[in-house]
Amino acid sequence: MVKSTYWWIRILDFPRVQVAILCTVILGLYGWLYGYELLTQKIFAGLLVLAIVNELVHVYKFTPFVRVQALRSKIKAPKNSFGVMISNVRMSNTRYDRFLKVVRENDPDLLLINEPNHRWANAISELDQRYPYCIKEPLENTYGMMFYSKFKLTHTEVRYLVEEGIPSFYMLVELPSGLKFDLFTVHPQPPHLNKDTDTREAELLTVAKMAKDSPYASIVIGDLNDVAWSYTTNLFRKISGLLDPRIGRGFFNTYNAFVPFFRYSLDHIFYDPAFRLIRIKRLPFFGSDHFPMFIRLNYEPLEADEHEVPEPNEEEQEDAEELLNKLDVDVPTNISTNINTNTVTAQGNNTGQT
Repeated sequence: MVKSTYWWIRILDFPRVQVAILCTVILGLYGWLYGYELLTQKIFAGLLVLAIVNELVHVYKFTPFVRVQALRSKIKAPKNSFGVMISNVRMSNTRYDRFLKVVRENDPDLLLINEPNHRWANAISELDQRYPYCIKEPLENTYGMMFYSKFKLTHTEVRYLVEEGIPSFYMLVELPSGLKFDLFTVHPQPPHLNKDTDTREAELLTVAKMAKDSPYASIVIGDLNDVAWSYTTNLFRKISGLLDPRIGRGFFNTYNAFVPFFRYSLDHIFYDPAFRLIRIKRLPFFGSDHFPMFIRLNYEPLEADEHEVPEPNEEEQEDAEELLNKLDVDVPTNISTNINTNTVTAQGNNTGQT
């Protein structure tokens, strides 16, 4: 309920479903063991019910009881469809073959990898033969990033928007039909001990503004280290005008793969109303603490008006500006003619070109 960026407040955004379940169990057990006859017991029960309702209000949008926000494609043979896979591989994970198997089985056209270091980059180098275009920024701080594409990438940049050592990518993707769209990849830091979320919020809102201002339809993907139902993610969605395909369909929790009860939707895919959903699914475990996500979209700009586009109210606009001004973040221009020739490579038939 409090919009502060203090880590010990924002970390409570995550376990809303778990808190609701635990409160329900306590409510039932207390009633069974002691009853609710006294006034103090009735007050206690009322407070528990309020707590449960408060948590459910935040997460109910990700249940089948709500109308979906992102509409499905009605085209039987879509010509501008493409598959996107995002995966936080966990830098310490060494099950490279299992990860490559998941990639081969799903054969995404666009592949984002979070947390790769140089060891990971070397271990999965066979992807260079499968994908003619790639951007590589492997790092040893768990914030490395690599991106592979079967489609031509232009106006590509590796950006450090808010924090040193925390990269994000921008690229203009060209489909075989010649249609183009923006794609942004992000992986900001999560809230943890003595690490508030002001930089996370600033990075996400910076990307939201760039996506909104772009002349192209935009897609934003990555490990946002934030849950889909938080105020920050909702603010990002409204400022950017992008859709969340999970609304009305499910949580699609991707983290923590090792702890079933404590799982959250940290890996996100947001996209412009010009795209239509074909399918979305969580992929199988391969050794990381994150499950991969896969989505297939079709570019249908003529049908964009059928979507209800999220928009911020005046208070939310002010909140966004305040968060950006707090860190004095400059929003860069999307389209750049400066290609980073050290990290963007075209391979296969275009060997030697950048």
